[in-house]
Amino acid sequence: MAGLHIALIRGINVGRNKRVAMADLRALLTDLGYGDVRTLLQSGNAVFSAPGSSAALATAIEQAMTEQLKVTARVLVRTPTQLAAAIEADPFGPRATDGSKHFLGFLDDTPSQGTVAAVPELADDADTAPDEARFAAGHLYLWCPNGISKSTLWKVNWDKALGTAVTLRNWNTATKLAELAG
Repeated sequence: MAGLHIALIRGINVGRNKRVAMADLRALLTDLGYGDVRTLLQSGNAVFSAPGSSAALATAIEQAMTEQLKVTARVLVRTPTQLAAAIEADPFGPRATDGSKHFLGFLDDTPSQGTVAAVPELADDADTAPDEARFAAGHLYLWCPNGISKSTLWKVNWDKALGTAVTLRNWNTATKLAELAG
């Protein structure tokens, strides 16, 4: 039985590298046999229906992108329920007032508690003001009231710090994906 899924493709259409037209991405997903394919923005977000586990779907999309589009990119797949839970777990709540400066980080694997505790930027007393980073419910949350490009958190290699692939979406995108998948 096919379920609804959300693909978060990491690092495409950022600058001049890894350019993928969303029409090509929709065609690729359709060619894989996925149904009701929709994309959001130009940054590698897709909603589709397909049978299978998130891991198997992510692998299939990665392989097809490499073979058909000649683009290598990490793909994370979530269900609408998982996305809704991540949004609900937001540690910043109403304090994060601008969705373009509020970020949700999706992780490929869940890091150990020790790994998370060792990341200085995630400490309660972190010296990153006015920016804040928190790890909750298996996700990374950033609040950068002056914008991400001016944030000290922009310089952090989150993949290395957390020991797993991380892809960030701003809050506006995350909530629009939830609506699209809802």
